[in-house]
Amino acid sequence: IPPEKILCSTLSTTIDKLVAELGFSYVDLVEGLRDGRFYALKRILCHDKEDRQEALHEVEMHGLFAHPNILRLEAHCMVEKGTKHEAWLLLPFLRRGTLWSEVEALRDKGTFLPEERIVPILLGICRGLQAIHAKGYAHRDLKPTNVLLDDEEQPVLMDLGSMNRARIEVKGSREAMALQDWAAQRCTISYRAPELFTVESHCVIDERTDIWSLGCVLYCMMFGEGPYDLIFQKGDSVALAVQNQLRVPASGRYSAALECLLSSMMAVNPQDRPHVSHILDQLEGLQPAPSGQDTTRI
Repeated sequence: IPPEKILCSTLSTTIDKLVAELGFSYVDLVEGLRDGRFYALKRILCHDKEDRQEALHEVEMHGLFAHPNILRLEAHCMVEKGTKHEAWLLLPFLRRGTLWSEVEALRDKGTFLPEERIVPILLGICRGLQAIHAKGYAHRDLKPTNVLLDDEEQPVLMDLGSMNRARIEVKGSREAMALQDWAAQRCTISYRAPELFTVESHCVIDERTDIWSLGCVLYCMMFGEGPYDLIFQKGDSVALAVQNQLRVPASGRYSAALECLLSSMMAVNPQDRPHVSHILDQLEGLQPAPSGQDTTRI
């Protein structure tokens, strides 16, 4: 039996609606015939062998993890469409949507996420990143639209297609240019780390590209948009803007500790950025004390 027939046999025959259109992929809402649950069916259009390899890479990356803060892959198959193919990835459907939709809805009301909501969300994102980094990989495209929220507001990292080895040793200008071109295609410009805009001929790129992106996500939660979103929308140079240390606006809404943590993530030199384990330690200290616990210091 063809794999797509097996996959289709577990789903309703009608696709309920298109949830999202993402470049060369589409996400449909489908219903399971056996369990009655809703799923997201991601269909990746593959025009050639390279596209198919990239889709299978995304499948492989999902297979590395069984973590509550990383979206799990329920099933997958490759479907022939004439001379072309589609990779089908069956994923859980989280009806609450993305972190960006949450931030955007609040911004439209003229308000922002309070710190007591930001810290638990950031903790969950960091736990997902820690699991990825522990396997020797980096996400490389962390942004608010790639973070889903479940019904308990726990973040779940998605879109693992840009993941690659955490530590990349660049030897020579040809390798540098190849990595730079890859980043231009796979890493969203307004969340891309400075070292990926102009890759040096002899250097090591590591997982702290994710820490820069994490800082941009935190900034978005605090101020309603990423620090370089407006620069990109205006057509100005993001590559130039990220070379200067980000100045965190004084809002009065957040603790000095959270603002300091943000500044540390946005260090232009990747060697000055903390690793995710350090950020987790800092965030544990920002967690509100359990209700009823006396936090008075003597």
